[in-house]
Amino acid sequence: MTAPPRFPVGTFTPAPGMGSRARMLLTHAKVETSLTLRHGEQILLTLLIPLALLIGLTLLDILPTGDLDGVSKVDWLTPRIFALAVMSSAFTGQAIALGFDRRYGVLKRLSATAIPRWLLVAGRIVAALVVVLLQVVVLGVVAAFLGWSPSAAGIAAAVVLLVLGTLSFGALGVLLGGSLRAEAVLALANIVWFVLLLAGGILLAPSTMPGGAATVVELLPSGALAEGLRAALVDGHLAGGPVAVLAGWTVVASAVAAKTTRLT
Repeated sequence: MTAPPRFPVGTFTPAPGMGSRARMLLTHAKVETSLTLRHGEQILLTLLIPLALLIGLTLLDILPTGDLDGVSKVDWLTPRIFALAVMSSAFTGQAIALGFDRRYGVLKRLSATAIPRWLLVAGRIVAALVVVLLQVVVLGVVAAFLGWSPSAAGIAAAVVLLVLGTLSFGALGVLLGGSLRAEAVLALANIVWFVLLLAGGILLAPSTMPGGAATVVELLPSGALAEGLRAALVDGHLAGGPVAVLAGWTVVASAVAAKTTRLT
């Protein structure tokens, strides 16, 4: 007499096929986020430097902030530090990580799996959004201890700008990191970070610059994001100009990156 099967028929039958795209996206984004948070240099760039600037520039009278119109220094600085945090993680960190992933053949190996190429980029963007969320929470808590009181009416507008800024800088990071050698990406990404920090509308407001320079700065993604966040968190409204500038940079950078990004 034949013994009954211990497991139901079909329990161990293979079910080959591609997994759901949502699950692949979630897994890929989780890995990218974990790699970013475990990297010491990335943490220094994305969190510790913005945190040090927020505390130092709030407590010390160093930068020419212009006419604050009754706004406290921490209220003036915090939106700009948020913009710096977005630029640090979505652009500089993204570009460097992508450049070295290409150098070591990571993207080439991932492209041989069932993960579509668009999902490789989408996973990095989702990871960048998660990192930006963590940055904003930490910086916001510290700013609150320093006396920051944002406009409640502008919170939703600030969220829109943070997402759009992450997409814009993320597209620029992919454009840079996906087209040049890793060593060139490392040097150029850091140079651009310093230039935009000092002269791109983040630490120096366009109102403190000459007219022509102010116009150019407001058309940069750094200046647009900083001024847009200031308008949202200080004045309580969503400024259309910064939104248009960030959307324009996102579309153009994404289109160029799609044609120039290489796996190796």
